[in-house]
Formats: sequence, C-alpha cells, structure tokens
Amino acid sequence: MNIQPTTLPDVFLITPKRFSDARGYFMETFRQDLFQDQTGAVVDFVQENQSLSAKANTIRGLHYQSPPHAQGKLVRCLQGGILDIAVDVRKNSPHYGKAIAVELTADNDKQLWVPAGFLHGFRTLTENTLVSYKCTSTYSHAHEGTVSWNDPELNIDWGTDSASEISERDANAMTFSDFKTPFKFESKA
Repeated sequence: MNIQPTTLPDVFLITPKRFSDARGYFMETFRQDLFQDQTGAVVDFVQENQSLSAKANTIRGLHYQSPPHAQGKLVRCLQGGILDIAVDVRKNSPHYGKAIAVELTADNDKQLWVPAGFLHGFRTLTENTLVSYKCTSTYSHAHEGTVSWNDPELNIDWGTDSASEISERDANAMTFSDFKTPFKFESKA
C-alpha cells in the first residue's frame, strides 16, 4: 500500500498494490497498522456508505458532520470516476479554506483519506459512478451540514461551472462566509 501526503496536511492519497493474474486481481484496500504507521492517524471505521450517481457531472457536497459526530472518510471509486474534493475548515489551520482535488477512478485504485475537520464532496466524471467510503462516525442528521460547492470564496476548480444533478440540500447550501467552523486545528509540533 502506497500512502502519499498531499498539499493539505493530514489528507493522504492511498494506492493499494494490485496483484493480477489470469483470474483477475487482488488488493488490500486498507490496513490499519500500515495506515497508522505512515500517517500517524488512528482510525476506527464504524460505517461504510455507497452511492451510485447515474449521470456524469453529478455534484455531491460539500458535506461535513459536526462534533461529536465528526467523520473521517476513506473514499474510493468502485466504478467510473470522480473528482474528489477536500477543504480544510479547522479553525486556525494555516491551510484554512484551502482545497485539494484528486481524481479517483475504478482503474487507478486511488483512495483519499479525508479526516474530520474537512469539507468533502465530489463530481462524477462518468455515468453510473459507484463510490464507497468508510467513516469513523455514524451518520447523524442533527450534526450534518453543507457548504456551497461552487462558493466563489473557496474558488475550487471542479472542472465545470454547473452540475447535471445536485440534491436540493446541496443546491441550497450555506455560503462559506456563513459557515461557522466547529473544528479546531491541533498542531502536531
């Protein structure tokens, strides 16, 4: 398993090793010991979600859950492809409001670790895109929130100016300037 840091501290790109033969392939998609050794993050996945987006250019996000139900997510694309987005929203973080965009596809096997304290969303690159993500906390409707995916203050390059499909919740999301972060940056120094 290859674990690489990204331009946002605490967000990691994980690429499992694929072992192929005449039958197909095998890969370990996650190993807690290797993940902890290479990232310093201790995770306990308690829920796994899966979404299917029928149309290309579907936008989902930018989502978060507030403490005490804040979620870290390990995101992978099982079919098709996505542009996966993470935005640092930890108060006093030197990277506050900065985003990263990574292409995750069924062919490249890449996964993105998005810890609690980050907004998360994605845009589908193909029709019938299947996404799976492991979460460190269970879903809590009372703690969920959404920030507008195309907020000009965030200036995220989604590769599009409009979505083919978007939920009502995401279409009516709050602006980044109205967002009051419940997350705190903790320096590891």
